[in-house]
Amino acid sequence: MTQGAGQGPEVVRTDTLRDFRVPAYVHETGPYAQTTPPGEATGPVVAPEGYTPTRRDLPVINRGDTVQVIVDPEAVPAAPQPDDGPGPLYVVGDVHGYLDELVLALHEQGLIDTSGHWSAGTSRLWFLGDFTDRGPDGIGVIDLVMRLSAEAAAAGGYCKALMGNHELLLLGARRFGDTPVNSGAGTATFQAAWLLNGGQKTDMDRLQDHHLQWMARLDAMEQVDGHLLVHSDTTAYLDYGDSIEAVNDNVREALTRNDADECWDLFRKFTKRFAFRDDGGAEAVRELLGAFGGNRIVHGHSPIPYLLGEVGSEDGEDDTGPVVEGPHVYADGLAIAMDGGVTMAGKLLVQQLPLGS
Repeated sequence: MTQGAGQGPEVVRTDTLRDFRVPAYVHETGPYAQTTPPGEATGPVVAPEGYTPTRRDLPVINRGDTVQVIVDPEAVPAAPQPDDGPGPLYVVGDVHGYLDELVLALHEQGLIDTSGHWSAGTSRLWFLGDFTDRGPDGIGVIDLVMRLSAEAAAAGGYCKALMGNHELLLLGARRFGDTPVNSGAGTATFQAAWLLNGGQKTDMDRLQDHHLQWMARLDAMEQVDGHLLVHSDTTAYLDYGDSIEAVNDNVREALTRNDADECWDLFRKFTKRFAFRDDGGAEAVRELLGAFGGNRIVHGHSPIPYLLGEVGSEDGEDDTGPVVEGPHVYADGLAIAMDGGVTMAGKLLVQQLPLGS
């Protein structure tokens, strides 16, 4: 483990494309400036162990870079409704602040009307996490999801959400700021990691207590209609329990204890990815399904072009990837990836389950 300041020599390491890169505004003064506590040695800010995006992974944009989406009120019928029992099930991949794209995708599925209100009756809607960072309006996305949750419940359906690694990152940045944490790979703080992973100062400015409380209470996983819903394509969920209830309770309790190192470890584990890809991927899925139940895992977190291995390499190739038209089914058909890569000119996916219904 890297020793902290005053505890031993600083580990010398070679930067890689997977390292965090500090944007210019980290060095500004003010509430978002990165500072070093008195007596602490400065050093490279590095990614948490297991974090795998590349330097070109998912660009940051400004709030003014998007255009308003106008939807045609006659273009899409309302979501189908059953004669009795629960309504159809939908899942949403990573949104990352792209509010306009989310509104359009939900409308195309008949889940909201032209004014952005719930119009899907008893339908069930799950968001797989990562509402903020990189895109222009993360707080607007959270506000929409919170409102739709109330409107869906009033109509006999529901709109629910899971905890993503970027919710953990935003919570940590707000709670702990530039407090040093034991990253296992060098000097790290939540504030620096948040900025380096697309944290938007406009989101932090608008973040209120009710947003923080809502994020901190999100579940980490759920099983619905035989689908095990998680945010990250990792087996790290097993570190927090052997049942869905235990995992959700333990993650929530970890956040309640408000310990910076414990929260960093939770964030670090939630950033891991690609456990279901390549050799052994199907076996990793089966391990999770065996522990938590379900017939298939549905996850976000890793953009589909990355899972296909066609972008995100470290050899300097152009990151132009395949066009994402829908979810990616892989790992012997046991895993469904829902992050269409909206932050890399991909698609924000809203999908009815089971596939093909």
